[in-house]
Order: sequence, then C-alpha cells, then structure tokens
Amino acid sequence: MEIVPYSAEYRGPLLALSLRAREPVFPLVKSAVPAFVYESFYPDGWRSRQSNDLGAILDGEPENIDVALIDKSPAGWVCTRLHPEDSMGEVYVLAVDPRHQGKGIGRALVQHAIEQARVQGMRMVMVETGDDPGHSPARHLYEGSGFKRWPVARYFKEISGGKP
Repeated sequence: MEIVPYSAEYRGPLLALSLRAREPVFPLVKSAVPAFVYESFYPDGWRSRQSNDLGAILDGEPENIDVALIDKSPAGWVCTRLHPEDSMGEVYVLAVDPRHQGKGIGRALVQHAIEQARVQGMRMVMVETGDDPGHSPARHLYEGSGFKRWPVARYFKEISGGKP
C-alpha cells in the first residue's frame, strides 16, 4: 500500500468506495436517531446526500486529500483540514473500501493525516464521528489511534412551521 496525493482520476473510484463503506452504517444511523432528523438530513436518501457532499469535498479541496493505493487502485482516502487559528488539524473525511477494511489502511490514513498536521505546525488533531452503532468501527479506530473522546451532546427538536 502507498499513500499518494489526490488527482481527479481517482474521483469516481473514491466516491464509489465511500458509498460502499457507508452502506452498512446508514441503516444503523437511521434506527438510532429520530425519524424527523434523518428525513431532514437525507430527504432524497443517504446515498444522494453522501454523493453530493463527498463530491463537493473531492472537487473543492483536492489539496487536502490523500489516497491509499493497493496495486495502483484506490482502497481508501482521507481529507485533512487545517485550522491554524486553533493550531489544529482535522481528519475531515476517512473512507476505506470494505474489501480492504481491517487491514490497517484506515489507521495508516489517520497516521498520515496526523503527520500532515504536524508538519504544518499544528498542535493537535481532531476527528468527529457518530455515537450510533453504525459508527462503532470508526470510534474503535480513532480511540486505538490515541484520540481522546470529548463528550459532546447534540440535541434536536422537531418544530412546526418548517418546509412541508
């Protein structure tokens, strides 16, 4: 495996592997959150939202993306954002093709992101993920990589008057 800077030729394969990686996650997310929350975030389905959001990241900040290759084919990717005002790097997106999960690719991409932030003079690195059962493997990876959990509570309340 090698980690290389992103180039546009990887866009399609990275989107496809990202959707495959999220396939088992979203049914568990859906069952863990109130229906109005899930429906608000994913009115056209999670695939549509993820395709749009991840495509915007790939198109909008290619300089922040690195790709894990196995036999010259994309197996995963990471988007590392820098927040110099907080002296902080951020693992903004991490995705590993399910065919290659459990082989250390996610851990290597996280370590690569940490090193990218360190080289740029950042003091810490942050990553966020869900607390639902679908994101359990991600939490395990981050905690195993030395990240310390910051307890955050996020609340939602359905109100009337929203768009029909």
